[in-house]
Amino acid sequence: MNPKTIQDPPSSFFGKLRFLGPGFILSASIVGSGELIATTLLGAKAGFVTFWVILVSCLVKVAIQLEFGKNSIVSGNSLMHEFNQLSGPKLGRSNWAVWSTFILTSLKILQIGGMLGGSAIVLNLIVPTLPVTAWLILLAVSLALLIYKNYYRLIEKASTLMVFGFTLFTIASLVAIFYTPFGFSFKEVMSGLTFDLPQEAIFVAIAAFGITGVASDEIIAYTYWCQEKGYAAFVGQNDGSETWKKRARGWIKIMYLDAFLAMVIYTLVTAAFYLLGAAILYGQGEFPDGNDLINYLASIYTQSLGSDARLIYLAGAFFALYSSIFASLAYWSRLYPDVFCEFGWMRRGDESQLKKSVRILAWAFPVIWTITYLFIKLPGIMVLSGGLVASVLLLIVVAAAIKFRAKNRDLKLTPGFWSDLMFWISAVSILSVSAYGIFQLF
Repeated sequence: MNPKTIQDPPSSFFGKLRFLGPGFILSASIVGSGELIATTLLGAKAGFVTFWVILVSCLVKVAIQLEFGKNSIVSGNSLMHEFNQLSGPKLGRSNWAVWSTFILTSLKILQIGGMLGGSAIVLNLIVPTLPVTAWLILLAVSLALLIYKNYYRLIEKASTLMVFGFTLFTIASLVAIFYTPFGFSFKEVMSGLTFDLPQEAIFVAIAAFGITGVASDEIIAYTYWCQEKGYAAFVGQNDGSETWKKRARGWIKIMYLDAFLAMVIYTLVTAAFYLLGAAILYGQGEFPDGNDLINYLASIYTQSLGSDARLIYLAGAFFALYSSIFASLAYWSRLYPDVFCEFGWMRRGDESQLKKSVRILAWAFPVIWTITYLFIKLPGIMVLSGGLVASVLLLIVVAAAIKFRAKNRDLKLTPGFWSDLMFWISAVSILSVSAYGIFQLF
């Protein structure tokens, strides 16, 4: 770390706001396919009764996310380097955690392909003169052009703008529904807090839990955004001094604020999508897939705001999906080189090799996602499959978080009892919901 980058954290609230950002990129990734497809599907499938799944999904994972962010700040190391220090079997130079992350993330190609296809379908509904395939190719090219230079500032600003507009529209839609025949009561909402999980909704519930809120890959991605924002560089190398500990605690608090504001945003949006799906779509029979899916989802807004809102909804749906793909490509272009360094396929610290790999990946992944969608063309199923993969990856994330917390406790940077309580509630909740879902499934 360069000593010139070391600085004390701001003390004023508005001064702290200047250093927020990683959470907004996280929200761009979260406020997308999970809310637009998986959350709505769950509401349509189960009604209000599984509302608790969505709230738990949004709230309980944050403590794990904070532990990852804290570790990235105090260690200054890349996440895959930290994963490679975890105990367990190795294959070559890398251990089970690095290999598992690599394999499971690669399986999510199906999910991102579904999201890209969904974006193309939306644009085709807005401008039908161009077929879905043409829009798919144009979107893939635009993603590659935006990411191939990998500028953090561009990613942060673009993500913030994409999330802001659609968040406002989603909340407005939820308010508007009370002026239609689809309005619902407080009692119906409370019925969704009984921790019931109907047998017929298990698959969608597990997928929704894995993909909504801070999903496993978003927790991993958060570490890269925290470091690129500069938190680790501001703290500096650990010299064991009280000055370093004070500086570290200050920047960790700013990271906490960043994560908290992001949680408020994505919890509101996720809850709104679920309630809209439960109120309007529950009990209407089979939910369509393929090219009819997004058009059918538009009924949420046309039913609550009228037919004139269809175009606004489609524009918002596009930015929600596109922002998720955009943030995912930005994250994957950081994760994979990190993995390759741990495999020994790349030299860590070689900037020219890193830039070259980023530019290759920025074009390669959109091409792969495009081909995947063209073969399957079922965006709903593709997105839900990614949720199941994310649920498995969450188990690895929890294991790593436990190790990180033990290491951070040795540095005496944890606040104490309440922090411990929230962390273990988070870990146990994730493990319990996953185990319960698997038990019910079989």
